Amino acid sequence: MSRSGPLSSDSTLRRLAAAGVVANVVLVVTGGAVRLTDSGLGCPTWPRCTAESYRTTPEMGVHGMIEFGNRMLFFVIGAIAVAGLVAALRRRPRPRGLVPLAIVAGLGIPAQAVIGGITVLSGLNPWVVGLHFLASMAVLAGAYAFWRRAAEPDVPAVPTVPGALRGLTGLLTGVSAVVLVLGTFVTGSGPHSGDHGAARNGLAPAAIAQLHADAVFLLLGLSVALWFGLRAVGADRAARAAAVLLAVELSQGVIGFVQYFTHLPIVLVAAHMLGAALVWLATLGVLWSTRERHPAVANPTTADPEPAKALAVPRS
Repeated sequence: MSRSGPLSSDSTLRRLAAAGVVANVVLVVTGGAVRLTDSGLGCPTWPRCTAESYRTTPEMGVHGMIEFGNRMLFFVIGAIAVAGLVAALRRRPRPRGLVPLAIVAGLGIPAQAVIGGITVLSGLNPWVVGLHFLASMAVLAGAYAFWRRAAEPDVPAVPTVPGALRGLTGLLTGVSAVVLVLGTFVTGSGPHSGDHGAARNGLAPAAIAQLHADAVFLLLGLSVALWFGLRAVGADRAARAAAVLLAVELSQGVIGFVQYFTHLPIVLVAAHMLGAALVWLATLGVLWSTRERHPAVANPTTADPEPAKALAVPRS
């Protein structure tokens, strides 16, 4: 039986899923703004903003407003996630895996908030700050998966590229994750601690920055190799996704080099954090492009629909 209501249409579900992705990227950027403006302890405790109040006070000034505003964004993202879950539950027919993805994307938000609270209670311990960023990337991956699944039919996924290229894509995704982890090490060793006097992780900034750059070069090399491989087998859709990833990586690399040699100006560091989220999304885009779910088509010999046959791909 069909359902009606403001959250019952497929287009609404896709819009809510897309809004979840955008909101999580905004959260990454605003979280960076908290750190870069030394507002990490603008609310010095958690879950309250002060010992007496959940809200900021005028005496806490702009730092309190920035930190409190970032906390309030969690409620916005949470509302989007709940609405997305309701829309997924109301979808008919409902693709397999859609509701679990909506739940994962939603549960990641309170988990991320708790890690943010531990970050404050630890006095902005750099390792916890890095974990908070990586949690954001994990939640972003969940939101992206929910968005992509919301636009797919309820049929099995089929590969669109040979096994060797799927393996290369998996390796690329893993290296992209390693680049993100090393990026948090670089951040934890640098000057932008989130609050004057907050501890640093003790790693040599130049050495860890070089290791991070080496991982970035490896990621670029894998991306170029994957792009050539996808073009060679005629996987145009996946090749376009790889080209987008390369463009984002190169832009992010330019920002990274410029910020390093200009002594980490706040504007460029913020742009680099946004770039990190975009590189991760582009990586996930390549991963998704290596398989498809073909919509059902009518069988010419029967009245029943059947899934469209996948295009044959070379066996590796």
